[in-house]
Order: sequence, then C-alpha cells, then structure tokens
Amino acid sequence: MLDQLPLSRKQLRSIAQATARINIWSGAIRSGKTIASLLAFLIAISTAPTTGLIVVVGRSLQTIERNVLDPLQTIELFGPLARQVHHTRGATTATILGRTIHLIGAADARAEGRLRGLTASLAYVDEATLIPEGFWNQLLGRLSVPGARLFGTTNPDGPGHWLKKRFLDRANELDLRAWHFTLDDNPSLAPAYVAALKAEYVGLWYRRFIDGAWVQAEGAVYDMWQPDTMVVDLLPQMQRILGVGVDYGTVNAFSALLLGLGVDGRLYVVSEYRHDSRITRRQLTDAQYSQGLRNWLEVNDAQPEWLFIDPSAASFMTQLWTDGVPGVAKADNDVLDGIRSVGVALGSGRLLVHRSCQGLIDELPGYSWDDSAAAKGIDKPLKVNDHSCDALRYVLHSTAHEWRGLLRTDLRPAA
Repeated sequence: MLDQLPLSRKQLRSIAQATARINIWSGAIRSGKTIASLLAFLIAISTAPTTGLIVVVGRSLQTIERNVLDPLQTIELFGPLARQVHHTRGATTATILGRTIHLIGAADARAEGRLRGLTASLAYVDEATLIPEGFWNQLLGRLSVPGARLFGTTNPDGPGHWLKKRFLDRANELDLRAWHFTLDDNPSLAPAYVAALKAEYVGLWYRRFIDGAWVQAEGAVYDMWQPDTMVVDLLPQMQRILGVGVDYGTVNAFSALLLGLGVDGRLYVVSEYRHDSRITRRQLTDAQYSQGLRNWLEVNDAQPEWLFIDPSAASFMTQLWTDGVPGVAKADNDVLDGIRSVGVALGSGRLLVHRSCQGLIDELPGYSWDDSAAAKGIDKPLKVNDHSCDALRYVLHSTAHEWRGLLRTDLRPAA
C-alpha cells in the first residue's frame, strides 16, 4: 500500500518510527501529517492486542467522521483497505480491519466520564490541542495494555499550551516521538493549491497553519485591519444580502451589522444598527429592539437571507419569531473559528466596511488578545468593547459556507 501513495521521506519515516507510547504529528494544514498518522494507525490496528479497546477521540463525533473516517474510506488514498472501514453516520462505533473501534467526542472536561472503567490498547486523537487536558491525562492512564500506543495529530497552538509544555517540549524525558510537518512535506499538493492556501490565511493563523509555528496570540486580533483602505464611502450594488449579525445587549451595547455580497465580488458591511444604553441612558426592551431592527432594515431596503442572533439571547429570538421576522437563527458562536473567518476575509481584501458603521470601525483596532490567557496556553480575546466585533463574527462565520466559494479569487491582501 505504501508504495502506491506519493509519500515523502518524512511521512514514511514517521510511520516506521511510530513505536513510542505517545506519537504526535504536528504542523501546517494539508502538510501530510494526517495521512501519515492514519497509515500508522491502520498498521497498528492490524497488530493491536485483542485485549483492550481501540478508540478514536476527537472534539466531536462529527469531526471524527470528517477528519478520520471519511479519509480512511477514500479509495484514492487507501485503496482496497478503504473497503474495510465500515461506519454508519452518527454511530459511536466503527469497524476497521475487522476490529471494533470506539468513537469518543471530547469537547469539554465532562467527557472524562466516558473513559471511566475503560482499558485501551490503542488510541488515535484528532486535533489534540482541542482536547481537554484532563481527558488526555485520563486517556493515557487507560492505555494500560502492554505495548499500548497513542497516535495524535494537531495544528500548532500557543507555546503555552499544555500539549507543548508538558509533552512535546519534554519528548526526551518521555516515551514520546513527534514529527513537525510543513506544506513542503506533502508531495501531493499542486503548487497552485499551495499558493491559494497561503493567500487564505493571515497573521496568527498564517504563522500557525502555514508556517506550522507554535506562536502566542498577542496584540490586536485583527492586525491586518487598515481603515485607510478597508473603509469605503460608496457601496456597489449588492447581488445578495447574506445576513445580519446581532450581538444582544441591554446594559452593554446592542449591535447589528448587515452583510452584503457586492457585484464586484467583495463582501461589504453595508450598515450598522447600534444602541448603547450607557450613552443614551435608556435601556430598551426586546420588543423595542425588534421594532428598531425592523425599522433599520426597512430604511436600508434590505431583506437579509438570515438574521444570526447571539445564541445567549433566547428571549430576543422569541420576540423576533413572535413579530414574524423571517430567517432568525442562532449564530455560530465558535469564537476562534469565527475570528479566523473574519481575519481571512479582511486580510485577503475580500471584506470592506462602509463608513457609516462607526461602532465597528471604532472597535476593530482595539480588539485584542488576552495576554494573561495566552500565558496559560489559551487563545481568548479580551471581552472589552467587542459588541460590533462579535456581531461581525456572527454573520461572517455563520455564512462562510455561502461566501467562500462566491468571492473573486484574484483579490490580493490589502497593502
């Protein structure tokens, strides 16, 4: 099988050397680390002891299906072996090479309970930096069968992350082997695709996902923001009004942003509705916010496809539904993925902001990473003056599946 795939020397070496108790493949996206780790995992399954369970761990069952099982079932990657990978969507077990594989989602510390009483001989961990440290420690404790091994993959995180500090940096002290991959380590990638990947990531995400560096999140979250070139006075005709992002606030500011796709192939923050009770000294009810939002949309002659609301604002969503407002939905509130979507759109020159959106324009330069959290290995923005930034993240990330394939590909990052 190995001689049928265009594997690099580093991939082959990592597969052959993955005999330690802990084996970790880290580095850039699309660098070949996942394929190498999955091949090593298949080989390990074929020789694993019959005592002890085999488990695959990921942030959720859905990510396990997408990142592990779907590739394993791809004929182009694994040939005839792909036919020996059987899984029913949504099931918590799979069958690989005749062995039952247990699939465990580990989104938070509560997932540790799923390991209680378990004895394992082999484990595969997808996106290891996203797994709670307590779960990881519990899993290592459950790998108690003689010769048990753990295979893990990860993109780099901050240098203070527990996986780097407690394991990767101590590889010489532990029964651990690790391999670091860059895009150049994947011989199957076309140069044009590599160039496109490099154009899609900026700032922190470029350094981590393209360079494969363990770097700290510090300074401005959107360090690519340049108001001189990204704030516009005139808007082109909009071919679509993709949505509205709403960050709900009563004591704090209430902010709504209207996102459109222009005929020129760029995204535009067209307009902003904002009410700050600390400035106006007047708090509004859900009904008043609903009326204000509808009046604002009417003034802008806008019929957005979706209204993405702060997921914590359940009462406000109920008010909108009562008022018959169409397209109301909970926003995707994955903070880091949402920040990445905004950063990609800004850094590639694909997102511009109309000058009337003053709340957003004022907030973007000061939206910063929390240094105290970064020192603990946690990426978290400061929760200060971030209401319009949150509204932007809600609408941009929640519609990412719509706009990523629609934008012009010849745009360049702002100078």
